[in-house]
Amino acid sequence: MAEKFSPYDPAQALGSREAIEIFMADAFETGDAAHIAAALDVVAKAQGLTQLVGEPSLKTTLALIKSFGLRLTIAATADATQSR
Repeated sequence: MAEKFSPYDPAQALGSREAIEIFMADAFETGDAAHIAAALDVVAKAQGLTQLVGEPSLKTTLALIKSFGLRLTIAATADATQSR
């Protein structure tokens, strides 16, 4: 007997700032611009914003992050070498 699957909309799981923060942190961890853009689109949908088209510019990305109540920070990677 085949299993039945229901459509899953990840935007429905993003009902809190903490959930959005974790979701976006995971997306940025991939380092994949297309994945980050897709995650931004999901969060924008969860926030009732217009769906994004294509990969957003850095200016748009920063504006969206701010509108989500988040901010970007920079940290060294675990494998980063000492300053040269």
